[in-house]
This record gives sequence, C-alpha cells and structure tokens, in this order.
Amino acid sequence: MNARDLMREALRALEANRGRTLLTVLGIVIGIAAVIAMTSLIGGVQQTLLNGLGLNAARMVQITTSKPLTDSDINKLEKLNASIDFAEGIVSGFSTTKMDDRDISVSVTGGSTRLFELTGQVKLIEGRLFNAQEEASGARVVIIERGGVKTYFGNPDADVIGKQIKLNNASYTIVGVADAASGGMGNDNYMNVFMPAKTVSRGLSWLPQGSYDQAIAFVREGTDPEGALEGIKQAIAKAQNVPDDEIENYIWVYSMKAQIDALQSFTTAFQLITGAVAGISLLVGGIGIMNMMLTNVTERIREIGVRRALGARGRDITNQFLMESIAICMLGGVIGTIVGYLAAWGIALVVTNMGILQALSANGGSVTLAPAFSVGTIVLAVGISLIIGVLFGFYPARRAAKLDPVECLRYQ
Repeated sequence: MNARDLMREALRALEANRGRTLLTVLGIVIGIAAVIAMTSLIGGVQQTLLNGLGLNAARMVQITTSKPLTDSDINKLEKLNASIDFAEGIVSGFSTTKMDDRDISVSVTGGSTRLFELTGQVKLIEGRLFNAQEEASGARVVIIERGGVKTYFGNPDADVIGKQIKLNNASYTIVGVADAASGGMGNDNYMNVFMPAKTVSRGLSWLPQGSYDQAIAFVREGTDPEGALEGIKQAIAKAQNVPDDEIENYIWVYSMKAQIDALQSFTTAFQLITGAVAGISLLVGGIGIMNMMLTNVTERIREIGVRRALGARGRDITNQFLMESIAICMLGGVIGTIVGYLAAWGIALVVTNMGILQALSANGGSVTLAPAFSVGTIVLAVGISLIIGVLFGFYPARRAAKLDPVECLRYQ
C-alpha cells in the first residue's frame, strides 16, 4: 500500500470506533492547545513589555550621581565620550493641589520633548508635546496623564486641552493627555504630570535651575551600551571632579539593555517551564493513544490473521497501525492548534480588560496584550503531534506485526 491508501484505511478504522477515537484525540487536543496558548501568551507578554520600554530602550543609559547633574556636566559628557549620541537631563518635582476640597498629590517630571519621545515615557492620546519655544522659555505648560484627568476633573474622558491646573498657587495650561493607569497608582488623590525641565526648575523642584536629578544618555547606533558604561562613568567623574577612588560611591550608571536582556531571559525560561508543564498533558495523551492502539490490536487479531493469510507482510501491518496512530495525533494537532489559538486570544482579551499588565508597563499606562504567534509555533505543534504518533504508536504496531498468523486465524 502507498501512503494515501494507508491513510484512507486508517481513517476507516478510526471511524469504526468514533467514541474511543474522539476521547483519544481529546487528550492530544488539550496538550497541543496548552502548548500553543502558553508559549504564544508568554511571547506576547515579552513583546508587550519590550514595546512599552520604547524602541530606543536598548540604547539608553541611566546616570545618577550623589550631587545634582548640571547642563555643564551633560555637555561635557557628550564631548568627552565619543560613544554618546546625546544626553538629556531629568528633573523631578512634587506639588499639591486642591479639587473639590480634596488634597491631590502631584508628581512632576521635567524633561525635553525629544527625551519623552525616545524613552516612550509619554504616549500622547490627545493634544501635543511641548514645542522648542516652550522648552527654552520654561513656559507653564503641562501634559497630564489620563488617570490624572479623572483625578482632577472627575471624568477620564473630559476635554481638558487648553484648561488649567493649579500647582503651588501657579496656573499651568494643559497641552496634552498621556496614556497612563487610571487614578495614578490606583489612588484617586495622586497624579503624574510632565513639563519642560526648565518649567519644573522654576518653583516645583528643590534643585537650582539648570540642575537635574539624573540624566539619560543614548549611545550611538551599533555601540554596546554595556561596554560604554565605564567610559560614561569616567566622563561624568571628570566633569564633576570626582576622584578615581570615589567614583563607585558617587556615580551610578545603568544600561537598559541589561534590563531588556534579563527580561528576555526570564520570559524565555518561563516559556520553557510552562511549555514543559503543558507537555505533561501531551505525555498523558500519548499514553492514551498507546492504550487505544493496544486495544485495537487485541480486537482485530482475526483481521490481522486474514491480512497475513492474503499476503500482507509484517511491515504492512506495522505501517497500517502506525498510520492510525499518526492520523489520531495529526487530527488532534490541527484541532489543538485552532483551540490554542482561540484560547490565547480569549485569555489575552481578559488580561487586557482587567489591566493585569499595567503595573509592569514602562509608564504605568494601559497595556494591550496580543499573543505572539509564529510559523515556528505551528510547525512545533505539528511536529510534536507527528512525533507522539510515531513514538506511542510504534510499539502496538510492532506487536501487531509480530503476531503468529495461524494463531490469529484461530482467535475467537
């Protein structure tokens, strides 16, 4: 028999025992669906978190010193270290405001439009970022998070562009709304806002004007951020006149690439672990196939004897039963892939609607989870199905082939 005839014969044999076949296929379906759903969901979480860090996250280096950084320090850093594309300072502030007799705590972050864009810290859903004139003049303009819109104005969908909020008895005009977690850290009396650095320095920060809490440097394309850390540290030490033996105690630099690599390693390891756990159900399904095939061999002993009497070789009997096992697994693999695909999207939708991943996003913003499917995942599912069919079907098939034809014909 050729492969097509063997498959046709296998399908007829399976159809004769629909109930048993259905239960056996179900074990494979559950296993394949679990593998597909878990691997694609974890891959989706990994991709979502990496996207939340921003496209340029791998180039970012965070710089913190024991004393405030200045414009002069940042300018010297760019000149002293050739691996730096550019660097920007970040200044933090804090304020309180009132709304409807409620005291609201306000966390203020000051930086440039370029910095907010490249870091992905501010993702606008309405309005605009600051323009060059507003940054240079320290204009009283502000970008408020969507959660802050709810906190301050009582409605997250309120039209607030052009309206003003009061911080430290000064009015600031809202020019944009950024996507962020509702209520700011889950607290209706707290919100985050973003301003030009010079604006924050004028009345909202304890630092003198032109000073920053930290700096973000972007290394040039093709430069390894990890390899550039020591050079950056030395450049800052020279700019701030820090002795060599005190550098480690006064200057700290961190590469986002290290965090990205750690995140990828963690999610990959977690993906392997969950895949292994899901694979246990495949093992159970494979044992179920072997059990079914052994039962089929016992029930069809007389049929095997007739086939052998008509000239079928042991190899033909082996191929026949092995094809039945493979057919079960391939059918389970196809159905399991579809079920896993649907299950992954269903779980992703629930996770997105519940906001489970918001706490893990780079800016606390809303996160949409999409499963990461790939051709490799589908090939993996089909390959696993085929392997299970061969491994767990081979023993029953060989047992059938080794039966004595005379004894088979005598079997009642």
